[in-house]
Amino acid sequence: MKRLFILTTFLLGISPICLNAQELTLEECQQQAQAHYPLIKRYGLIEKTKEYNISNAGKGYLPQVSLSAKASYQSDVTEIPVDLPGIDIRGIRKDQYQAMLQLDQVVWDGGNIRARKEVTRATSEVDKQKLEVDMYAINERVNQLFFGILLLKEQLKQNQLMQEELQRNYDNVAAYVKNGIANQADLDAVKVEQLNNIQQRHTLEATYRAYGEMLKIMINHPTPLTENTLKKPDVNTLLYKGEVYSTEFIRRPELNLFAAQNQQLEAQRKQLTAKNLPRLDLFVQGAYGNPGLNMLKNEFSAYYVAGVRLSWNFGNLYTRKNESRQLILNQQDVNVQKETFLFNTHLEITQNNSEIKKLTELMKNDEEIITLRNNIKKSAQAKVANGTLTVTEMLREVTAENIAMQDKIMHEIQLLSAIYELKYTTNQYENK
Repeated sequence: MKRLFILTTFLLGISPICLNAQELTLEECQQQAQAHYPLIKRYGLIEKTKEYNISNAGKGYLPQVSLSAKASYQSDVTEIPVDLPGIDIRGIRKDQYQAMLQLDQVVWDGGNIRARKEVTRATSEVDKQKLEVDMYAINERVNQLFFGILLLKEQLKQNQLMQEELQRNYDNVAAYVKNGIANQADLDAVKVEQLNNIQQRHTLEATYRAYGEMLKIMINHPTPLTENTLKKPDVNTLLYKGEVYSTEFIRRPELNLFAAQNQQLEAQRKQLTAKNLPRLDLFVQGAYGNPGLNMLKNEFSAYYVAGVRLSWNFGNLYTRKNESRQLILNQQDVNVQKETFLFNTHLEITQNNSEIKKLTELMKNDEEIITLRNNIKKSAQAKVANGTLTVTEMLREVTAENIAMQDKIMHEIQLLSAIYELKYTTNQYENK
């Protein structure tokens, strides 16, 4: 039978692929939305920036070459205050010239270069975790659109059933008018309800199309989302048992961000220590100038100097204490932000649990309410047929049954949404 259907479809010129399009789950929509969100390009930019900065820091171990030149004029120069017979001792020129090429090679820098690399890695990790937080927020937007579409789809189905029910009542009342049981005003009352229902359908369809288009853009879906594109989650397979979610069950990316910020502060603390340590370098200077190393030789000459240099900048010690205190304050600030986030998250979890329990209890009575409303509606319709009840009163019961059905649909979708809201709050999307 299935092959016959596919063959018939092919002969009609309709692609079977369109008819057998795979349904999209909420998790698949979330993954596709993140994969196609423009912000995801920042991952590559952050990684490249980290590589460049680490490479630049590592070049501190390479020999550093510098070229300098100077010309100066001194108001006085060194002279030998002795006159020796037969010996002409010329004094040093007051105008002096020098061009120098210097090469420095670090031997030990107190770990400053290594600390710079660690700060770069830690800063890059903080940027990545901030991006993770921004990307994770996309899930909430997808959830809202996904369940909004499911709810609107069910409401449209119920709207169609309501329209069919009103049409049956219209036909019955029209017959009652012919038989003298009802009048034209009663028929007009049913017509008004039909028109109101049609207006409501137009509103639902417009919102449904808007939600579908937004989700289509977010997940970069190649074709418009139809009513069969999204797969409705099964409440029974979610296995929600109503456990109280404690801190260890919260896996939000914000927690990774706080951890990365603390690691960054620790790396900055090590860098602060390193920059206050002495530095040992080898150096070679090659120069050409007048005078050279022989100060008594008044002519241009080339020379070189090689050696070891130990330097220690004690000026950094003036600010070391305040910088250390600033790092401590920053760490305390991160911890306060973490505590605040966990506090608010626990409040959201409590609210989510309460909402789930409330909707679960409401759904227990939905079927019974619909059954009772249906009985009341049928009784009202019978009374109208017997002329003991007005059409307006009967329409009130028809509307009441429709509202009961709408409530059942809404409770089911709201329960699914509340469960996934809890999953979003804790970042626990897998079944427990």
